[in-house]
Amino acid sequence: MQATKKTNAARKRRLSILIADDDADTVLTLALMLRDEGHVVHTCINANFVTEAVNRYKPEVCILDIVMPGKTGFSIVRELLAMNLTRRPLLIALSGVFNKPSDEIIAKTAGFDLLVRKGDEPRDLMRIIDELAEEPPAAA
Repeated sequence: MQATKKTNAARKRRLSILIADDDADTVLTLALMLRDEGHVVHTCINANFVTEAVNRYKPEVCILDIVMPGKTGFSIVRELLAMNLTRRPLLIALSGVFNKPSDEIIAKTAGFDLLVRKGDEPRDLMRIIDELAEEPPAAA
C-alpha cells in the first residue's frame, strides 16, 4: 500500500502552497500533511505578512484563515486581487466560523475560489490539492 501511495505521488506535480492561519497547530498539521504529499509549503502565522509571502514565494495555492488578528482573510484576498501578480494563486478560505452553506457564497463574492470548513479540512483540503496536482501547470 505504501508503494502505491509513493507511485501516485510521483505522478502528481509538486505544488507551491502558502498556509496562513493564526493557529500554529493548524498551520503545522496542514504543512506536515502537504509536505508528506511532496508539496513545497510556506507558512505564515501573522496575517500582516501574507502579501509579502505571496510576493516572495509565488504560491500556486493560498490557504487563508478568514478570522485572524490584524487582518481578515477577506482583506488579504482584496489585497492579493489588487496586486499585479503574474499568476493568480488558487485562493482557499479556511474557516471554523463560516460554516453555513450561504457562507460559501460570501467567500466567493469576497474573491476566494473555495471555502473549506475547519472541521472538514484535512479530507476536503487534501482532495482539492490532489485534484489540482493532477492538472497540468497553468501558464504564467
